[in-house]
Amino acid sequence: MIRTNVLNKAVKGEQLRFLLRGKSLSNPRFKSTAASPDEVKHFQELAPTWWDTNGSQRILHKMNLARMDFIRDTLSDTIKVKDPNVFIPGYNYNEFFPEGISRTVDSELKQTINSELQKKQFNVLDIGCGGGILAESMARQPFVKHVLGIDLTEDCISVAKHHAKLDPVLDGKVEYDGVALEDVKTKDYDIITCFEMLEHVDKPGDILQHAWKRLAPNGVLFLSTINRDPVSWFTTIFMGETVLKIVPPGTHHLSKYINSSEIVEWFEKKHPKNYKLLNLKGTMYIPTQGWVNHDCTRIGNYFMAVKKLR
Repeated sequence: MIRTNVLNKAVKGEQLRFLLRGKSLSNPRFKSTAASPDEVKHFQELAPTWWDTNGSQRILHKMNLARMDFIRDTLSDTIKVKDPNVFIPGYNYNEFFPEGISRTVDSELKQTINSELQKKQFNVLDIGCGGGILAESMARQPFVKHVLGIDLTEDCISVAKHHAKLDPVLDGKVEYDGVALEDVKTKDYDIITCFEMLEHVDKPGDILQHAWKRLAPNGVLFLSTINRDPVSWFTTIFMGETVLKIVPPGTHHLSKYINSSEIVEWFEKKHPKNYKLLNLKGTMYIPTQGWVNHDCTRIGNYFMAVKKLR
């Protein structure tokens, strides 16, 4: 059994403080928002499996349903259906309903609700898009006008571009670029997403700052990462990577995990009068149910939504 104090020693030092104090642990040859060469190499090797829903990326595809539920719930005050009797199902409903009911719900969703959603047309920037799982999901939303997915792993960008071409619906709605975040020129995105990415870079504070600069007033930054605690190590690394092998080995490093309170503290110090925490939820994987969102936000994985006030 590994004691808690051993885990705590493993994450002490500069790596615990680099988010707020701006310590650089990265190679100076790379962009400040870039992942380390080891991280890039790891995801380069995973690129061919990105759209294999029954392979090593299966758990990520399931998590994407929870991501979309979180985004929908957060935007519910902006995107409303006038009829209070209309039920808007979550993206996870297919996990529980019989196939016939799911088809009926899909049909009603398209016919009854999309007319309201289409009145909203948002531009989206997806940071660390990988093979395009979230970017494609966002591009299919009737309230989204266009999605730009960026990633510094060239093979992932190639996979994302190829997969998007398979669906004519996505033509003109999603594009991908292997550009660093600080080189993105547009600075008025309505929605910026940064899911499962901050724990893979050496300077997460720089990611947050560059993302914030590119967010339009009243825009929303959606992000997710993992709290730095023994429970997270046990679930994501020991169980997920070593025992159950549902996550590719080497994907996570406890020292790079970031507590949800540290993200909030970063905004309070950097932008005290310019942000509003819209939503914060914990999320956990249950093998029989998929990803389930909950209110315990200081342990394990979490989703966060922050609004730029001006």
